[in-house]
Amino acid sequence: MNDRLLGWYPLVLLMILAALTMWLDRKVQAPPPVRDGSTRHDPDFIIEKFAARRMNPDGSVRYAIVGSKMTHYPDDSSTHLDDPRFVHYDPKTAPVRIDSREALLSRDGETVDFIGDVKIVRDAFADQQPMVLDTQFLHVIPDRDLASTDRPLTMTQGPNHVEAIGMRYDHRARFLELLSQVKVTYVSPISLPSSGR
Repeated sequence: MNDRLLGWYPLVLLMILAALTMWLDRKVQAPPPVRDGSTRHDPDFIIEKFAARRMNPDGSVRYAIVGSKMTHYPDDSSTHLDDPRFVHYDPKTAPVRIDSREALLSRDGETVDFIGDVKIVRDAFADQQPMVLDTQFLHVIPDRDLASTDRPLTMTQGPNHVEAIGMRYDHRARFLELLSQVKVTYVSPISLPSSGR
């Protein structure tokens, strides 16, 4: 009887090894792809011709944003804006407008990246001439009144013209820093021809 058990021993050992191999193979295989749609980059909502406003505690408008389309994607919580126009209101100065081809709103809604043909316009006020800034990218933190870019930019105010690469702007502190390769054309008001008689 012991001889019969010894004869089955190699077969039992092979069966155990085969089962162990199958178990190991299943453990090291990648899980099958999930087919519930969670990995797709499809929008969960689209708003055409949208408008939104943020108010100050006194009820005045702090800033507003409008655009031709807003698209939200649930897989990465990103929000894309087409043809956005952002307007920041400040009672001490003229409104500042930012226009671009598109914008990307952060997941928490705290920052906006304006992308493509970005134009910033501050209208004339008091004795200040209008100011226009052009670049291809602008990162804005609206609630902190901060804006920055690492791209080339041009800024024009009356006859004065500035070219630079990179900028940081703090509206509250009224502080503008141009980061590199700055070229300035400045025309002194004294040198401007008078429009007298």
